[in-house]
Amino acid sequence: MPLLPPWAPNLHPLIIHFPIVLVLVAWAVDAASLFGKRAERLAVASTWLYVGGALSAVVAAYTGWAGARTVFTPGMAHGLIDDHRKWALVTTGLLVGFVVLRLALNAWISRARAGRVLLVGLGLVLTVLIQQTAERGARLVYEQGVGVISSD
Repeated sequence: MPLLPPWAPNLHPLIIHFPIVLVLVAWAVDAASLFGKRAERLAVASTWLYVGGALSAVVAAYTGWAGARTVFTPGMAHGLIDDHRKWALVTTGLLVGFVVLRLALNAWISRARAGRVLLVGLGLVLTVLIQQTAERGARLVYEQGVGVISSD
């Protein structure tokens, strides 16, 4: 009995949506902390959402790298795969760095509005990076058919 559903060529399509959603929700909660009455609690919740986003981004990057060898890749898609891989590595690296910074400054961030404003701005940059990485991945599937046909 296979662990993957028949429509999934590898783990990557099952994992990839977690970092996208967690980072978007983390940013929204962070932005809400600027205006809400429970700013400290929202800042802490956002930090843990970013932690989940970073961990799942690492897993998504690994499963994408490992899964690229298991799917049929049309000739025109090889450049797009390299582009997607570069965006994923940069985005994941910056996200992990952002989480380390957030955890190191967590006490100051939760109390200082200026710190939260800075982190909301940095989070917005990460949100754009995640969107751009996802856009490149979606183009691989929907324009080039990567992952639609197994390499078996």
